[in-house]
Amino acid sequence: MSQSGEPRMPVGGAHVRQAVAHCVDVLQGVPADQWHALAGDLEWTCWETLEHLADDLLTYALRFGLAKPIAVPRVPLRVTSDRPDGPANVIFGDQEAGPEGLLTVVEACGGLLATVVDTTGPTTLAPHVFGASDPEGFAAMGIVETLVHTHDIAQGLNRTWEPPQDLSERALARLFPDIPVVDTPWSTLLWATGRLETPDRPRRTDWRWHGAPLGRG
Repeated sequence: MSQSGEPRMPVGGAHVRQAVAHCVDVLQGVPADQWHALAGDLEWTCWETLEHLADDLLTYALRFGLAKPIAVPRVPLRVTSDRPDGPANVIFGDQEAGPEGLLTVVEACGGLLATVVDTTGPTTLAPHVFGASDPEGFAAMGIVETLVHTHDIAQGLNRTWEPPQDLSERALARLFPDIPVVDTPWSTLLWATGRLETPDRPRRTDWRWHGAPLGRG
């Protein structure tokens, strides 16, 4: 099944909230001591990966808090890491609040991105390392980050999880428009982000999404 020739499903704040809600639902109730396990194939722990997700959602939202987002390459926040091989973030969870507290942080950051996406002019552009993108593009980025990192964490916590197919389908159509959907949108998204291989499609070791507004190159 290919994405070409079919009406594209738009991406908005409601879909960001939906992705984050599924993340919170599957990861809640896990004892704190289990969060030290590595997340999937990453070099980060499950806790660190969830902090990284919160950081992504927050910093995506902050880009559109500026009067002219495209004029500022990055919001100059202090970036740090808790350990040499850990993720470099601007936001961290309170260890005393435990995993449920960190999930609250993720929910809050996701809600902020959702609100910003829905209240910013649709043609507004903001910088990203993969190229400038519009609010819909950043919404799709937030969904991809949420889905794939929830997958990573669920693997580390030995939890079985699969998101609604339409979320993956929307994200693929917006950020990976040239990748045909094979099997399911979810398995295709995992392959597109280097997390899955099949006999016909080796695992991707170098990938990036198409952040530019569709139709603009």
